[in-house]
Amino acid sequence: MMADPIKIVYSYQFKTGSPVVFNLKLDRDTLGLMLEKKLAPPLWTLLNHKRCENCPLDEKLYLHCPVALNFADIAEPFKDMLSHEKVMVAVMTEERTFSKETMIQHGLSPLVGIIMTTSGCPIMEHLKPMVRFHLPFASLDETIFRMVSMYLLVQYYRSKDGKPAGWNLDGLMEAYAKVSIVNRDFANRLRDAAKKDANINALVNLDCFAAMMPFAAEETLKNLKQYFGAYLQ
Repeated sequence: MMADPIKIVYSYQFKTGSPVVFNLKLDRDTLGLMLEKKLAPPLWTLLNHKRCENCPLDEKLYLHCPVALNFADIAEPFKDMLSHEKVMVAVMTEERTFSKETMIQHGLSPLVGIIMTTSGCPIMEHLKPMVRFHLPFASLDETIFRMVSMYLLVQYYRSKDGKPAGWNLDGLMEAYAKVSIVNRDFANRLRDAAKKDANINALVNLDCFAAMMPFAAEETLKNLKQYFGAYLQ
């Protein structure tokens, strides 16, 4: 019997009109996005259209970029919007509800992050475990704490399974370097889907986080060390 999917709801309420709502469902075992596509795939979703530099997918097996396919319906309502427009965002997960009044680009970024990591892109798969405990509107420090915790948990699992484990963060930094390339190139693809910049800048915000990780992680971890005294005595 298939387990019920994980549900995450994003609601965007503007000053006028009805809210724009996205009901996301994730496979509880794989965290793969289960999205019902409403639109015929636009040309910009084709795999060979402004393809990411480091894309490992075989064109013989994939006609469309899997991320772009899932992104098409999400991008459509925001294609005519400017990134600095204000919106009230509510995010409902199984555990709690988050809400924040912010600019569209910041309100879209966590939704974009889910789409990017759960759509089947082999590069973005490395970040997918974070989605299980989704934290929208996370600060840089929160993101670094969660990302490093996730990566070290991976090493724990590898060690328990008898596989080589890397307890430094070199592998994490390598993964983020690849993610940054995907973010950059996918933003270039999105320019053909958006008349204005809300969708693009939402992705740019994510890329800023990815680009800052190698430089900010060491300093953030140094600052956090003081909180772990009970374990370090």
